[in-house]
This record gives sequence, structure tokens and C-alpha cells, in this order.
Amino acid sequence: MAAFQAVVPYHTYTVGHVWFFVSLVLSAATSLRGASRVMALGMTFFQLPLPVPSWWAGRWWLLRLGYYKLTRPKEQAEDWVWIVDHTVQMGVEKCFVILGVRLSAVSHPARGLRHEDVEPIALCPVRQSHGEVVSQQLEDSIEKTGVPREILGDQGSELKAGVESFCQHHPETSYIYDIKHKTAVVLAHELEGDPRWQEFTHLAAQTKPRVQQTALAFLAPPKQRTKARYMNLESVLRWGSATLRFLDRQPREGSPELDPHHLEEKRGWLTGFREPLTVWHELLQIIAATASFVRTHGLSRGAHRTLQKILTPLAQSARPKAVSQHLLTLVAEQSFQAKHPERLLGRSEVIESVLGKLKRLEQDQAKGGFTGLVLGVGALVATTTREVVQKALETVSTKDVLDWCKQTLGQSVQAKRKAAFAVHDKTEQKWDQFREAG
Repeated sequence: MAAFQAVVPYHTYTVGHVWFFVSLVLSAATSLRGASRVMALGMTFFQLPLPVPSWWAGRWWLLRLGYYKLTRPKEQAEDWVWIVDHTVQMGVEKCFVILGVRLSAVSHPARGLRHEDVEPIALCPVRQSHGEVVSQQLEDSIEKTGVPREILGDQGSELKAGVESFCQHHPETSYIYDIKHKTAVVLAHELEGDPRWQEFTHLAAQTKPRVQQTALAFLAPPKQRTKARYMNLESVLRWGSATLRFLDRQPREGSPELDPHHLEEKRGWLTGFREPLTVWHELLQIIAATASFVRTHGLSRGAHRTLQKILTPLAQSARPKAVSQHLLTLVAEQSFQAKHPERLLGRSEVIESVLGKLKRLEQDQAKGGFTGLVLGVGALVATTTREVVQKALETVSTKDVLDWCKQTLGQSVQAKRKAAFAVHDKTEQKWDQFREAG
């Protein structure tokens, strides 16, 4: 309860209030309004004579915390890794995000990076983004950490052009292609030209609406994503294999609740995909094993030889063997950029997770383009202790956040909409007055 007795000068609520509120939002996936309600419920339930902050007050606390983490000094070092990506919302703006972690702080083999492991380096909303813009944004970020040892991200056109230009001026920096995106590209190449795969996904999509209101609803296939579908097809393949095994058991076990003819009508087509499903599963296993290996072991000299021992038993047929060799070649090329005994990072999933959590935090506000809540990226990463919260409250004012938003974001889509509609409403009001006067 000591935190609920410590009050920062010029603040109404205690450090405990702020810490509790932001923890609900950052760690418990609670909405801003939900965090306020949870705190009210907690105070009532435990009969605590403490005031309850509004969600709006909590929003400002979150922005001040994010601003503090973003702008606080970072240690200058030669082993920084910058993890980069773009995020988009309604409107023409894109936001270039850089998260950082030092190689000396990452142990291998280990778990993947978590939000608290990385620091916010840069948030750069722009109306137009291309290679030159990205390169300049990277150059501007050098003053915060020094020249990074590695830049990790996907190979979107503007991102790739900008990072490669940066690396030409800074040869000590290695550009590493995120292995998850690379394996998705390899898998897409394998499956897009496979007519059997196209047929399988088409039939699976047709099957879902036919059975979801029947006794066979428990066998309905998962919804297929249209975006990044090759990064998320595991569920479809698992469904195909599991359903096929279920059908194989029915002649022996049976079920009085299921009509065999109905079952055959709705699911019988799967039996024609027994062999392709086996091959596709091998492909999926090889890709998953490669991504997992790079995630936990990183990229070091000779890493491909260790990976080869893992992949060899998984590839039994020609296509999986070819994909396995392709991925081994890629890992070898990427690993060659590491210096002995250095281990570079190879997966950028942490930034995708942070940006996904940001969109959950923004909810409907994302429909108005980028708002101050983009500072939530800073709040979501790095550690959030009582000391960090108190330091943020002591050093960052609401004016600091407002100035940053004005200089960095400009006018949001929502603000432009309000301005446009306000003029329209005034015009309509005058027209009504004129009509009445006539």
C-alpha cells in the first residue's frame, strides 16, 4: 500500500493509482474504460477509501509513460539491434517504428524476445514513405544508440530500399531478413502453383457454411485468412489431417448421432487429399522447425549445419527436401554476416506483437488515423516498474505530450472530419434561420 500513499507533486492521484491503471492496460489487455471500471470494482470490493481515476486520466498517464520511455537516454553501444516495421491506419500516413535490444542482453539458446526486452527507439509517422525517407529516419536515430550492429525486419519495398541504403553508408550494420516472413514467402511459392492446394482450400471454404448449422459443426474447418494466409495455414492443415483421422475411425467406432451418409457427403472429399496432406505437413514441419531454430538459437557461423541435422529427418519426399535445402542456404547466407562468436537475431515477431497490441489499445480511435495513442508503443515495451512510472510522472508533463503530438502527428483524420462537419453544421444553421425569417 506504500505506492498508494506516494503522491507526485502537482498530481491528484498516487503513484499506486497510475501504476495499477497502466498495468491493467499493458499486462491484462484491459481497455482504457475497462481499467477504470476494474479499479472502481476493486476499491468497492476491498472497501478501500481511495478515489477512482477516469479512463481519460489513465489515457494521459499512458501517453506520458510512453513518451518517457521513448525519449529517455539510451546507452550508446556497438551491439544494438534495431527491429523495424511500418504500421498503417486510416488515412495516408504510415508510422515507421524502431524497437531496439542489445545483443549482449540476449542469451542463446533462449526464448523469443518479449515486450519488456526491447526499448522504443523511434516513432516516425509520415505521409509518404519510400527508401530515401526510411534511410533518413534510420540516420536520425543513430544519435540515440549509435550505429546499430544489425537491422532486422521484413523486405517490404520501401523498407528494403531504405535499410540497404543505410547499410551502404554504414557497412558495420547487417541487414537480416526476418525468417518468419521468408518462410512464408517460400511456402507461398510452393503452394500458389499447386492446383491441388487451390482445390483443397476452395473445398474447405465451401464446407464451412454447409456444416456449421448441422450436427457436424464440430468438424467445421477454421476460417481462412485473406491477409498473410501463408503465415497462418497451420490451422487449416491440422484440421484436414485431424478430420481425415476421424473419418478413418468411423467404420470401426461409429457414432449413433452421426449419419454416415451425411458425413460422407460433407467430408468425403478429404479422402482424396491423403497424399497431398502428407507432403504439405512435411513442408509445414520444415518451415516451423527452421523458424523455431532461428528464434531460439539466432544466426551464428555454422548455424546451418546444426539446422541441417534437425531438418533431414523431417523431409521424406522430393518437394520438402528441396524446400529444406533452400532454407538451409538462406540460413547459411544470413549466418555468414555474424562474426565469431556473435549470434545475430533472426526473428522480428516482437514488433508485430507490439503493433498488434497497439491496435487493440486504440480500438475505434484507429478509425481516425494516428492519434497520441501511438505513444502506446513506448508504454507497451521495456519494463514498467513503480520507479519507472514515478519517473515518468515527475519528468514528463501533459504539455510535453501535446507538443510531441502537434509536431509529430499534425492533424488527425478525426480532427479534419470534425472541422469539416463543424463548418457544414454552421452553414445549415444559417440556412434554417433564413428559411424561418422568410
